[in-house]
Amino acid sequence: MSILTLNCWRNAISYGLFSGDRRSVLAGGTVERVSLGGSYLIQRVPGRKNYCIESNCSDHGSAIALIIATLASPVHGVLDNADGIAGVGHRVVHGGENFHSSVVLDDQILEAIMQLQNVAPLHNASNIAGILGSRKALADIPHVAIFDTAFHLTIPEHAYIYPLPYEWYQKHGVRRYGFHGPSHLYLSRRAATLLCKPADSCNLITIHIERGVSVCAISNGYSVDTSMGMTPLEGAVMDTRSGDIDPGIISFAMQELHLSHQELERVLNQKSGISGITGRHSDRRQMLEAALDNDPKCRLALSIEAYRLKKYIGAYLAAAGPVDAIALTTGTGPCEWLSRELALSGMESFGIRLCHDKNRGASRENREAVISSDNSAIKVFVIPSNEQLVFAEDVAAILSASYNGHQQCDYSFARPDFVPLQPAL
Repeated sequence: MSILTLNCWRNAISYGLFSGDRRSVLAGGTVERVSLGGSYLIQRVPGRKNYCIESNCSDHGSAIALIIATLASPVHGVLDNADGIAGVGHRVVHGGENFHSSVVLDDQILEAIMQLQNVAPLHNASNIAGILGSRKALADIPHVAIFDTAFHLTIPEHAYIYPLPYEWYQKHGVRRYGFHGPSHLYLSRRAATLLCKPADSCNLITIHIERGVSVCAISNGYSVDTSMGMTPLEGAVMDTRSGDIDPGIISFAMQELHLSHQELERVLNQKSGISGITGRHSDRRQMLEAALDNDPKCRLALSIEAYRLKKYIGAYLAAAGPVDAIALTTGTGPCEWLSRELALSGMESFGIRLCHDKNRGASRENREAVISSDNSAIKVFVIPSNEQLVFAEDVAAILSASYNGHQQCDYSFARPDFVPLQPAL
């Protein structure tokens, strides 16, 4: 029996199909342009040519039906039929304070997730649409919600309460939550294994870099601070999100530029960050390539991003205690070395010494690697993250009644003999 994992965005779905023992990826892929017209699916199966099919997907439900049909296709699939799927793991971005671990979805839990749409409007609505569509298509198996926020609910009160009227927290839940939890979990467990130390004895800084970027301070295996806040908008510079800005800019922009609340929210989430600075590059890979070609706006955007990351690293060296290692995701391709070089260079006084040759080599090979110098007091790792494996392992543990939360879960990727999966995704 296999486990299906789904990560749903507004106009796209990423999926993976894992073997029952989670030791291999049977298939993976994406459906693009959901609800936009011109939808298409790309499926990747190890050992085969990629398969692409165009199909109109007017909503997430039809896109998920296409995924299941493709997985069970006698020609292009990997399953005899949909009955080969034992459970489905759904990424849910915002779980608020209610969900400290992954849970089997029912109507009550789904309603609680729906109540949180206002704090993650770009994400939770799509996650919910995916849940509804897959529960309809696969009605007789368990569906599990894996929350981005759960990993960060160990953050202490002094770090998650904003200096705002306390009633805002009491009545409306205004606090820091943090996101990308499964990625930070994976990075922290892999880094602990590479250090040959128990996870609960490690102090780490983990950095997730994709379209969204977040930094996490981990003390003795627990998240104690993270850059994203009540929403995924706070924190580091991202592809289209501003990250940290002066709150006074919001009222200024609304008054001087005559922007409505909805217009300003769209600007901060979809027209800022790297895209806002360059005026055209919302794709990180393209921005890095242009920066290497000395495009001035792209160089500026990259310098701003790296400077913000450097400041977060400095802050989290203090927050996490004596840090054993920094672990970064591999990012978005072979040019990612430049971002790491700018963010980590010049930090020798903090015990961080980057090896430039190792850093560039890690981008070419896209594998786990040490990129710090041999004399660096703090190790620096590049680790290809695998959030979908976290989803699959949580589902499998819940199905076997062995799951007792992510802190105690016996994840395969936290074991010394784990071999990183070759993703089809």
